[in-house]
Amino acid sequence: MAPPMAGKATRWRRIRSLPLAPVVVLGVVVLSGLLADLIAPHDPTLGNLRDHYLPPAWIEGGSPRFLLGTDALGRDILSRILHGARVSIIVVTLAIAVGGTVGTFAGLLAGHFGRWVDEVMMRLVDVQLSLPTVLVTLVLVVVFGSSFELLILIIGLWLWPTYARLVRGEILRIRTLDYIALARVAGASTWRIMFVHELPGVVNTLIVVATLQAGWVILLEGSLSFLGVGVPPPQPTWGSMIAEGRAVVQSAWWVSLFPGLVMLFTVLSLNLLGDWLRDTLDPRRVVV
Repeated sequence: MAPPMAGKATRWRRIRSLPLAPVVVLGVVVLSGLLADLIAPHDPTLGNLRDHYLPPAWIEGGSPRFLLGTDALGRDILSRILHGARVSIIVVTLAIAVGGTVGTFAGLLAGHFGRWVDEVMMRLVDVQLSLPTVLVTLVLVVVFGSSFELLILIIGLWLWPTYARLVRGEILRIRTLDYIALARVAGASTWRIMFVHELPGVVNTLIVVATLQAGWVILLEGSLSFLGVGVPPPQPTWGSMIAEGRAVVQSAWWVSLFPGLVMLFTVLSLNLLGDWLRDTLDPRRVVV
């Protein structure tokens, strides 16, 4: 058995290996989204046509009132980016909550019961993964209309197969361990074994998957908003801001560039943090 000091030293090495830049970027994005109403210099949905397409403040013709410039309606780009961060945070949180809950429960059922339950769940996963995300989303928006709730539901439904497959694989391994057999001998019910004994064994996997999928959710929401089927206007989102500037990318490049850069660095930071979590939470990894 390893001495306590060795365990503390190992944890300290893992903490020191935490990538600082992604943590700082994500911290700034999260705080900006949560405090957008307080720190945004202007209302993100209101503008003045006299101020349309003002360049960033450090370029000739820019104004100190609009640090990152304005769009076609004279709305402040910085304020819209800050409020767009809030939208991304809400979408990521709710979509992963929906997809993670459905997928985890499906994976638990498939891995624990096996046989026809496993077969049905995995065939549903195969059907879901075979559907084109953007095309199905466009059809659903045409049928039901664009709404924030529909967007969350659609993204959540596209997340659950990943959770279901990973959880199923982990449960197939965990259910063969000795402590599960002892729980059965002790008379534990099926649901107690699943949620008290088996589910805690996949928590680390769920954390890593949620972190890695957060970046995918941001990209998907941005893509749908770019196509006009995401969060309905006038609520600003990074994807819709990029779409608004695509027609004037040569003359008013700042309209698309700054939200695009924010999205790029946010997704990149989430992926780097997810890689670190995967290495840190993997009990089979030896830290030297």
